[in-house]
Amino acid sequence: MEDRTRAYLRGRFRDHYRRVDVTAPPGADAREWGYIPWTEGPDTTMVRHRSLLDLGNLEKFLVRERPRHVYFSAGYYDDPSERTMDGKGWNGSDVVFDIDADHLPNITPGEDSYAEMLAAGKDHVLRLLDILERDFGFEDLTVVFSGGRGYHVHVRDEGAKRLEREQRREIVDYVRGNEIDLDALVDEEVVSGVGVKNPTEKQTLPADGGWGRRVVEHLNEFVDELLALDEEDALFRLQTFDGIGEGRAEAILTVAEQRREEIRRGNIDLHPAFKTLVKKLVGETVAEQSSAIDEPVTTDTHRLIRLPGSLHGGSGLEVVRLGRDEIDDFDPLVDAVPETFTSHEITVDVEREYTLELLDETFSVAPGEVTLPEYAGVFLMARGWAEKGRE
Repeated sequence: MEDRTRAYLRGRFRDHYRRVDVTAPPGADAREWGYIPWTEGPDTTMVRHRSLLDLGNLEKFLVRERPRHVYFSAGYYDDPSERTMDGKGWNGSDVVFDIDADHLPNITPGEDSYAEMLAAGKDHVLRLLDILERDFGFEDLTVVFSGGRGYHVHVRDEGAKRLEREQRREIVDYVRGNEIDLDALVDEEVVSGVGVKNPTEKQTLPADGGWGRRVVEHLNEFVDELLALDEEDALFRLQTFDGIGEGRAEAILTVAEQRREEIRRGNIDLHPAFKTLVKKLVGETVAEQSSAIDEPVTTDTHRLIRLPGSLHGGSGLEVVRLGRDEIDDFDPLVDAVPETFTSHEITVDVEREYTLELLDETFSVAPGEVTLPEYAGVFLMARGWAEKGRE
């Protein structure tokens, strides 16, 4: 990045911070703070091990330093400015989740557009929230668009703050659906009694919570849809699964028709062919409802995470805190564009071809000088794909 570009972005970041109010997170005084300035050269230098007392008034700090990136810690400490982690005196951490659109299943960077990647990221946020609320019962949740490639979710329930790394890793495994299969979920009950010569094992899926409940819900939805079809279509639908041919399909359909109430209760020990179907639906449930969170972020109790309200130095977009009822309608390529950058056009020298979607407009740029709305030019410069042109 050339000096002229760096100076321009630093100055415009300052202008942005002069006109907005950025609020600190809960427990701000007990958190470590860090930031990356607009330093020269190819490397970025993180300034960290700072307390809010070291920075001073947060809004004045942002205007004075106009940093490229701003972070605060998930952890709470006795002395957040101490240089070593052991010396800080850890008192617990938020449980933080990071969804990075670059790392999602079925997303290919370079083929999928930025807008498509972010849309996939929001889908995984909604999956994550459903798991955290329904399965874990967490209530104090904060959702944040990162300003870059995805979303963050902060859990601040008191009961979660003292969780150790291994406990957080177990949460990650659960959310990601790691090693969730039928054998891991099924409950086995020995059936015996008067008149029963040989005790047998009855297999059921627990329908009262967790992944078992999710599979039972998905199974019942599938069976309801199956029974709504005529026989020929129902058999065809069943045979779309690998390993289910005509004979197994007929057996499964008979079970669905004759033992509907047992299926509702999670009983899967009805026929070997039916159990084959359930195994397939377990995989579908995990694929459709798990969330591809980034494990190192959640397990790191000392993690630094982006400050909501700040600007992302790699995009020029705002890091946006979202209410639970705002997520569905949130469009990061519209709602995270800072108003500061919407009033005029600038000239940039573009280094590569790129198609950019911002504020409901599409810009296709080729190498060379081009005049664009400032928010589009800032995005390209922050990404390292353009330099500031001479006006």
